[in-house]
Amino acid sequence: MASIPSKQYLKIKERHPHFMSAVEALGKSTKQAGPLAEKTTQLIQLAAAAAIHSEGAVHSHTKRAIEAGASVDDIYHALILLTSTIGFPSVVAALSWVDDIVQGSI
Repeated sequence: MASIPSKQYLKIKERHPHFMSAVEALGKSTKQAGPLAEKTTQLIQLAAAAAIHSEGAVHSHTKRAIEAGASVDDIYHALILLTSTIGFPSVVAALSWVDDIVQGSI
């Protein structure tokens, strides 16, 4: 099951279709540029989203990581690993955003 894009993402895509096509093409080409598996790329992007405090991107990459075969434990571990890098409060926030998806509250 493919994840459904957020309402905000769809609004931007409707307003700026050429821009979003370019963004989507960039994402596709970066994934094809190397040997990493989809699960790994989604966990990396999830970690980056947590590092920049992007709730929406954490939601999105949590869904995508699960679709790519990551377990909830994989996701929690990927975020807990960030504690010494981005700090405990940032990790706790990201874990709560993952819980939003895992518990189905959004």
